Parts: sequence; structure tokens; C-alpha cells
Amino acid sequence: MYPTALTQLARVNPFSAPLFSLQTADEPQQSQLSYDVSCEFGSSQYYALCGFGGILSCGLTHTAVVPLDLVKCRLQVNPDKYKSIGNGFAVTVREDGFRGLAKGWAPTFIGYSMQGLCKFGFYEVFKVFYSDLLGEENTYLWRTSLYLAASASAEFFADIALAPMEAAKVRIQTQPGYANTLRQCAPKMYAEEGLWAFYKGVVPLWMRQIPYTMMKFACFERTVETLYKYVVPKPRSECSKPEQLVVTFVAGYIAGVFCAIVSHPADSVVSVLNKEKGSTAAQVLKKLGPKGVWKGLVARIIMIGTLTALQWFIYDSVKVYFRLPRPPPPEMPESLKKKLGLTE
Repeated sequence: MYPTALTQLARVNPFSAPLFSLQTADEPQQSQLSYDVSCEFGSSQYYALCGFGGILSCGLTHTAVVPLDLVKCRLQVNPDKYKSIGNGFAVTVREDGFRGLAKGWAPTFIGYSMQGLCKFGFYEVFKVFYSDLLGEENTYLWRTSLYLAASASAEFFADIALAPMEAAKVRIQTQPGYANTLRQCAPKMYAEEGLWAFYKGVVPLWMRQIPYTMMKFACFERTVETLYKYVVPKPRSECSKPEQLVVTFVAGYIAGVFCAIVSHPADSVVSVLNKEKGSTAAQVLKKLGPKGVWKGLVARIIMIGTLTALQWFIYDSVKVYFRLPRPPPPEMPESLKKKLGLTE
């Protein structure tokens, strides 16, 4: 009924559940799993709860860093006025007060909640789907490519969900006097440019978010694997849940730094594009130049590093709370070990 490759790995893994107890030798494994997990790996309930975890992880974290995001966007679109992170905060507070730092929180929360739903939910779907196509051995051998393909596929749909709210957020944050709230901004945008106003930034979003998400998921998955293999002094099965979540947070932050660097040029284009009417991505890229696309990088590294670490922490915590199957870091299948002559 469900895809086989990852499903089988999850089923035979005695530590896939967030809570487990010791088994006696004569206890059947399936009986133990039925007590430990709340749903079957690859089931509709599993995907739905993963999507819910994505809503919390992306919606809450992006909303929490709205002030930093606002300053970052203003550094990108008006570097003459906002000369640094500190100066950007000072100018914003002087002109708009501390409440001005929260501009754009509503479209941020709605947009990134929808993005998180699609990003994490579809990632799990595509990861299982592609794994089933590859088979157990190729899933292990090509696991990095699997992570890249699954995350890119998920982000394609996630950005379509994000684009309207991202466009409104940038207008509110970077155009003084245009609108102060989502209720003011959305009708005004539609009246001026129609539905296209909400989706003209979707291609630059794909340019920014797909590489970002590919790095986010692939780097995270391989970093977790590396940490448990070379840094953590004991197997994941022997780590407590708090210890596992610490590893998740560290791996998420490392992934976030790389994500920020990879996606920053496209992020600059998106910010300017949504500010200027009638511009295209190519025109904005030419206008910014090689140096202009890197404005605000330090702020973005701080923001995205923290953001990514918290997102993975929240997402993994949701899996623990709802007792979802959590397969361990991948190991080489026995059949592949025999083919490579690694076992007798």
C-alpha cells in the first residue's frame, strides 16, 4: 500500500519512534512499533502531521525575525539611506518608532506558514516517492541527490503558495506610505496591477528559494549523518531526545549559513523587484550589479542561520511530540554490503 524502500527502513528500525522501551527477545518487533508510533510511515496522517510541523516551524520563526528581515530588505533596496544593520534599525526606529519594526508581520506569518506546509509536507512525500523509484540500494548510494530532488520538487509548490504574501510584505516594508497593514496593501496592489502583482515575483522566488531549500535539506541531512558518525560519542539510538534535538539544532544552523550564501543574490532581486513597478528580474539584476546583490549578506546569514536551526528544531520536536516514525541516519543495506564484499 505504501512506498517500499524508505518504508521498510523505517519499519525495521527499532529506534524510529521518539519513545521506546527495551524488548524481550521473544517479543515481535511489529508489536513494539505499534506502541511507539502514532501512525505508519508514509501514511496520509504521517504526511499531514509533517505538514503541520512545517506550518509551525516556518510561520513562527519567520514572524519572529520580522524586524531583522525588514532591515535586511531596506539595506537591499535603499543602501544609500540604510548603510548597515545597526544604522538600519536606528533609522527605522527614529522614523516609525519601535512598532515600525513589526511592519509586514501578517503577510509574513500567513505566507511562510503556507510555504512551510508545502515545503516540509511535500518534501516527505517526494522523498518517499523518489526512494521507491530508486530502490533500497540506490536510495543509499544516491541519497544526496535524493534529498536535492525531493526538496527542489517541494519548494516549487511552496513558492507558489508563498508568492502573494511575499509581494505584499515587501511592499509594506520597503515603500513608506504605501500601506501599513495587509488589509490595506492587498486590495491596493490588486487595484493597481491585478492578480499579476502577487505573482510577478514567483520566478525570482524560485531562483532564491529552490537553491536555498536544496541546500537546506541536503546539507542538514548529511550534516546530521556526519555529526552522529564523527562527533556525537554514541549512536543516536542511545541519545536522549533532548540530545537528539541539540544535534538537530546544530545541523540546522550549519545548513542555514550555506543556505543564506547560496540564495542571497536572488533574495536581493526579489526585494527590489517587488518594490519597483514594471521591472523585470533581468533589469533589476543588471541595475544592482555584482556588488549590489550581496548587500545585506551579514544580516541574512544571522537571520537565516538562526531561522533554519529553529525550523529544524521545531519540526523535529513536532515529530517527537506526535510520536511520528523517525528513521535513524541511513546505513548501507546488507544486500549492498554483500555486493561490495564488505561482509562474509
